[in-house]
Amino acid sequence: MDYRIEHDSLGERRVPAAAYYGIQTVRALENFPISGLKAPAELVTATVLVKKAAAEANQALGRLAPEVGRAIVRAADDVLGGGLRDQFVVDVYQAGAGTSHHMNVNEVLANRAAELLGEPRGRYAIVHPNDHVNMGQSTNDVFPTATRLALLIGTPDLVQAARDLSRAFAARATECADVVKTGRTHLQDAVPITLGQEFSGYAACLDAAADGVGDAADALLELNLGATAVGTGLNAGDEYRDRALANLGYYTGLELRPARNPFRVTQSMGDVLAYSGALRRLAVELSKIASDLRLLSMGPRAGLAEIALPAVQPGSSIMPGKVNPSIPEMVNQVCFQVMGCDTTVAMACEAGQLELNVMMPVIAWNVLHASTILRQAMRVLAERCVSGIAAHAAHARELLERSTATATALSPYLGYAVTAEIAQDAVRTGKPVRAIVLDRGLLTAEELDRILSAEAMTRPGVAGHQDTAAGRSRRTSR
Repeated sequence: MDYRIEHDSLGERRVPAAAYYGIQTVRALENFPISGLKAPAELVTATVLVKKAAAEANQALGRLAPEVGRAIVRAADDVLGGGLRDQFVVDVYQAGAGTSHHMNVNEVLANRAAELLGEPRGRYAIVHPNDHVNMGQSTNDVFPTATRLALLIGTPDLVQAARDLSRAFAARATECADVVKTGRTHLQDAVPITLGQEFSGYAACLDAAADGVGDAADALLELNLGATAVGTGLNAGDEYRDRALANLGYYTGLELRPARNPFRVTQSMGDVLAYSGALRRLAVELSKIASDLRLLSMGPRAGLAEIALPAVQPGSSIMPGKVNPSIPEMVNQVCFQVMGCDTTVAMACEAGQLELNVMMPVIAWNVLHASTILRQAMRVLAERCVSGIAAHAAHARELLERSTATATALSPYLGYAVTAEIAQDAVRTGKPVRAIVLDRGLLTAEELDRILSAEAMTRPGVAGHQDTAAGRSRRTSR
């Protein structure tokens, strides 16, 4: 491999001649051969957007020579268009605050901009990574800004995936509105519910969690760009800040705003933690739903089997014909990972000191990773599972008729204690609740038809209340 020699304040290093990155990136590669994980594409995009916005702001203020500013903008556009993506090579686990990632971006843009001006890579006389690409900036305002932007850019797709999954459940709810089944609490038989009502609850849970993500994203619109190292704005200034933020707003279509207190946003990653917490809530709701689908589909002969999930792959290497709930199983695993990411984010957010949180790289990677896998899992669940769910209505009705929980509807007429005796007798003898009530002469067959109507029990109110109350009054008066 051909190399070039570059120098920094610590000495010199060999840099691959074809590389657009430079010596500080090489040092990071030497120092942090940790995971093989690289900066998420969204974080690279967001950081490059910051550099483009800053170059245009500095050029407009006369701080940056027009030809240099234009070259940096063109270099940024190359990356934003998909070019040079293989040049962002620093490991996720790196020096605190994201300086290595930041300098990787500065060096790539500087070398590409210099190349556009006719200079060879590695010669920084015309376009320097620090003096020009990083003008008016610090890692301490660039990295938090890029993290927030990366999350904001991805939020619409994440929320849309949650909404689409909610709609998929809502569609199943409509289709299954008349499928009456046994409700379950504590994993024990409970009063009747329709499969449509059950699915409508899932849809509402997802919508509420998606609302929470949107609410948390609003706080991320507040940026500390222009705060530079500790929040004071040294080497930047209000005019630069306002211009750079306006540029970013134009590029992204987001209503970005300067931090009301730049010291808070520089010191704290609390807003990102809140966003991570919203992802955790969405993951918890989603994982519970996935587990429910696995329970409801368990069988096909020896379990609940009230629904059938689409068969997407053979389920066993030894048992022919076995089909597993593969998609919900994947979703559970993704949700567990999201919850783990949130724990990492919480610990890292707490670990900041004084004017800066140096744990930003691990915070950014975990929140962005959680957002990505959660979005994809919801898409797959909607498209390859929920949209193809089939109800086993007859089997669900059979299980309901065998349940003693329907006796609950008798309580308003017979009292809790008598109803409990009837339910216990039904469990002990195997006789239907209806038969026991008739044997005891407590209600007539017509009254029981109204009271024990499973459909009536899925609606608000006392099942068979008016007619049965009148009938009991007549019997009492006799």
